[in-house]
Amino acid sequence: MPRSRDSSHPGRELISLFRAPERAEQIDPRTWEQIIATGREFNLLGRLYWVAQEAGALTTIPNGPAAHLESAWIAAEAQRRAIGREVAYLLKLLRGVTSRVVLLKGAAYAFTGLPPAHGRQFSDIDILVPRQVLGQVEARLNWAGWLASHHGSYDQRYYREWMHELPPLRHPQRGSTLDVHHTILPETARFHPNPDALLCAARTLPEDDSLAVLAPEDMVIHSATHLFVEGEIPHGFRDLLDLDALLRHFGDNPTFWATLPVRARELDLELPTFLALRYCQQFLGTPVPAPCSSDMATAGPGAATQRILDACYRRLLVPTLPDASLTPGQWAAGAAIFLRGHWLRMPLPLLARHVLQKSVVVPLFGEQDPAEPWAR
Repeated sequence: MPRSRDSSHPGRELISLFRAPERAEQIDPRTWEQIIATGREFNLLGRLYWVAQEAGALTTIPNGPAAHLESAWIAAEAQRRAIGREVAYLLKLLRGVTSRVVLLKGAAYAFTGLPPAHGRQFSDIDILVPRQVLGQVEARLNWAGWLASHHGSYDQRYYREWMHELPPLRHPQRGSTLDVHHTILPETARFHPNPDALLCAARTLPEDDSLAVLAPEDMVIHSATHLFVEGEIPHGFRDLLDLDALLRHFGDNPTFWATLPVRARELDLELPTFLALRYCQQFLGTPVPAPCSSDMATAGPGAATQRILDACYRRLLVPTLPDASLTPGQWAAGAAIFLRGHWLRMPLPLLARHVLQKSVVVPLFGEQDPAEPWAR
């Protein structure tokens, strides 16, 4: 079961700093100690440095906490430069295999310098390619030393038949992790975004016509889907910060707000987009025009379901101190979202089979063959 977040004091203080960095001078040393520990646990310190710098509030932060924030900022910037080098290597490697490589999530932010990249730490590189070239892409990556991290027969089948990506790949020399997607949700999910629509609308970058990122609306919708369709949200508040930054940046163009609900409907992803706007407004005060909010409200769940989701996400999206104990309410919220995420991503027969495989078969027989002994 994934660890859930609570609404502990340090987490609320951390959120308030992102909303109003000038409050830094009002925070006592003991609370700063907890904020730094919480921010480090959730990779938020580099982002907080940038937010405070943009607000002109760095000088109000005591020297000790400021040193931690600056250190995280320096590490994040070094990581962003490394991402750029890795993307350049991938483009060279995949040239001729696919006409364009579409960067997703953190890699897209980093390579294009979008606001979510500032101070952000990355766990992997995500790319989107057409499904028809997936085998060729994998073969070229394997040839260059990228190795799958999931070797069991069941895991291989799980990814290749039902998921939206290849098994994660890792480069043993450079330590980079790569996720190669052919769409943005599993084939078995209850939502069915058209990957061709995403690829066609992707924006080619001026630096290289073989490199692209999702269109602005699609970038927001994908980020919302990643957060609100998953059953595990280890970096939930960081992902919410990404959404807030994207919405504020792209929202400077008035047509964006009119197009976003239309595009969410076209991609069959209205619900996660609605939830993203709702919680960005509640947690971070993200300015969303009333017509857009009204249009997206029709995609929301029923009143009872919304109350349950609010109770869960208001616990899970607040960062907590490392090793903080869970209250019964926090545990229940984590369990509910974990189950909801799997229910949204798999039909019940496949979900039952997957749970049986992971909880019974693998402990008894291991990851290798027979992956499904009852199928013999």
